[in-house]
Amino acid sequence: MPFYHKLGEIPHKRHTAFRKQDGSLYYEQLFGTVGFEGMSSILYHIHRPTQVKHIGTPVDVAPKVAVKNNIKSYCFQGFKVVPKDDYLESRTPVLTNANCTIELAAPRKSTEDYFYKNADADELVFVHQGKGKLRSQLGNLDFGPGDYLVIPRGTIYKMDFETQDNRLFIIESNRPIYTPKRYRNWFGQLLEHSPYCERDIRRPYEIEHYDQKGEFVIKIKKEQSLFNVVYATHPFDVVGYDGYNFPYALSIHDFEPITGRVHQPPPVHQTFETDAFVVCSFVPRLYDYHPEAIPAPYNHSNIDSDEVLYYVDGDFMSRNHIEKGYITLHPAGIPHGPHPGAVERSIGAKETQELAVMVDTFKPLRITQQALDISDGTYHKSWLE
Repeated sequence: MPFYHKLGEIPHKRHTAFRKQDGSLYYEQLFGTVGFEGMSSILYHIHRPTQVKHIGTPVDVAPKVAVKNNIKSYCFQGFKVVPKDDYLESRTPVLTNANCTIELAAPRKSTEDYFYKNADADELVFVHQGKGKLRSQLGNLDFGPGDYLVIPRGTIYKMDFETQDNRLFIIESNRPIYTPKRYRNWFGQLLEHSPYCERDIRRPYEIEHYDQKGEFVIKIKKEQSLFNVVYATHPFDVVGYDGYNFPYALSIHDFEPITGRVHQPPPVHQTFETDAFVVCSFVPRLYDYHPEAIPAPYNHSNIDSDEVLYYVDGDFMSRNHIEKGYITLHPAGIPHGPHPGAVERSIGAKETQELAVMVDTFKPLRITQQALDISDGTYHKSWLE
């Protein structure tokens, strides 16, 4: 993430003595990625962040793959995922490969009895429905419908919900998540033609710290296993930090669409990127304004990537019989395009109110059994006339 943030109390110089009022030292921690070359922040703890009391037996949480080699288009009815009270138990893997896992979640209650850390993956949480606060050792962020929450790997956090009817679309990424390089200059600043800028990005605005000893459970996900690790001090004991590695939020409603005289290709909707997949946002926008323009997308071949679309709201003009919460998968190896009648309907239309999130992966996605359970089974035939 190419911008600096400072929150709480920090010393004038890094790697120097930073003392509490009683003269004892705060404990410095480098929270960084890609060895010592990636994004990093320096945190200052009241207690040593290394005091482990107990490590429980790991629980296998690997996605259960049902379809490995796939050439079939699917439509999954996402709101059929049954709500559960617990945040982690509600997370339902739908699609997966070596680089990422796409999940749906419908948690009814806040994270109360434990803290959570994904040790292997950055997490991109899209809030479809719900409202609350993301709390972490790096500070707190309020969230609501339409927010992307970018949570770097290794972040210890909780999800506090003010609502019970919560729906989340989650991407776990084994590769770091960045802003698109097409929209950055060589210093990392977002350029003038970028569909969003730094002032749209919400950084943690408050830091809460606790000077508490006891037994604090952190559920740590590592290599598809979940460990219950009991620490001797409260994990939210950071009095301050600065750097470039921290959670942040971006609302899809602050994404400004790029339009043209004729239909623009999907990369104009790009919102985030890794070296293994990209994430795009389809938002309300004016249609193409050439007098003979066809606003509906042209048929195109998925030669290099699988395409996933999560439908959030509005009438998605290129699809028939699509409802909010649906997920479509158009795999690499076959072309896809607008449904019968969509091209004709689009001609002369001036705008769309569609809202959707797209994920294009560069390696094929495998389909879980949970996904098959919510598949309509006939989507691949929906282009027949």
